[in-house]
Amino acid sequence: MGAVTRWLNADEQRTWRAFLHSSRALFDTLDRELQRDAQMPHAYYEILVRLSEAPERTMRMSELAEATSSSRSRLSHAVARLEESGWVRRKDCPTDRRGQLAVLTEYGFEVLVAAAPGHVEGVRSHLFDQLTPQQVANLREISEALLGHLDPERPLY
Repeated sequence: MGAVTRWLNADEQRTWRAFLHSSRALFDTLDRELQRDAQMPHAYYEILVRLSEAPERTMRMSELAEATSSSRSRLSHAVARLEESGWVRRKDCPTDRRGQLAVLTEYGFEVLVAAAPGHVEGVRSHLFDQLTPQQVANLREISEALLGHLDPERPLY
């Protein structure tokens, strides 16, 4: 006999839908704002941030794909677009002939520095300004619990 479906009760259904729709709305809004203000999707912004935080602003493509929760092929396509813009360049990995490195260019860093204040203001106004300090603490606790279950190997920051 098959497993019994554990249907959501009315409160759980309401919570699930509020979480789902608010998450989508938040990310859609932030993405639209980055497109409008910095001419880049949020996925490109995240790549630039990850590279800016890496030693020598350089990461192996495979590590960058993992850090951005992206497939290698999707990341390769994104990096190709970022190369066309002059924001990132690729170079061969000196320790692994098969590996490639993504390097944030000085111009890419300047673009990121210019985009960051608007993006941070969007995160602040659309997320943090809508919550009390206790709700922010609760959101962090909930998010860390979910991440610990869904992707326990991923660093929190």
